[in-house]
Amino acid sequence: MAFEYIVGIIVAIVLFLAIIVLYNGFVAKRNRVQDAWAQIDVQLKRRYDLIPNLINTVKGYAGYERGVLTKVTQLRSSIITGSVQQKADANNQISQALKSIFAVAENYPDLKASANFQQLQTALEDTEDKIAFVRTSYNDYVLDYNNAIQQFPGNMFAGMFHFTRKDFFQAPPEAAGPVKVDFSDLNAPAPGAVSGPGTSQKAPKSAQKPT
Repeated sequence: MAFEYIVGIIVAIVLFLAIIVLYNGFVAKRNRVQDAWAQIDVQLKRRYDLIPNLINTVKGYAGYERGVLTKVTQLRSSIITGSVQQKADANNQISQALKSIFAVAENYPDLKASANFQQLQTALEDTEDKIAFVRTSYNDYVLDYNNAIQQFPGNMFAGMFHFTRKDFFQAPPEAAGPVKVDFSDLNAPAPGAVSGPGTSQKAPKSAQKPT
């Protein structure tokens, strides 16, 4: 009887220690996920804050930027307070908008040569690279965490301690398709431009040297 009692105590201690190890493992994995997500969040907001400056620089060279700024403004709530998937979708849409702006800029040599434009383009591309890098780390940590709470024996205790599945940060399927660039706004003359038979459209002098 005493032997069975001792065995029971040992089993209970081992089980208790196993639960502690599992719990601490869940916490460590969840903290890595949260830390990686915080880094993504910082880069998403940094890129969002750079875009109005880019629009300001492009302004005057084409009417295209107006719709882009409106679209980006509409995405603000998703970037600031949205869920993981909402932020992923907003991030993809902003990426498409930026690619369109840079494609439009190919038609304006003065704009491409602008130091301000080049600095903003470099900063945005650098931010995009950082987002891609931290997104990879975040998704790796999410996979590790999700496996831990879904595999045996972790799945027996994860729900008890309110450890729930995390979402991956990924672009929707259409993001893999070609970028659609709308040049329709470029058919209208830029403010101050002169058009007519035998004449070409030119950006106003004030826009040729953005400040």
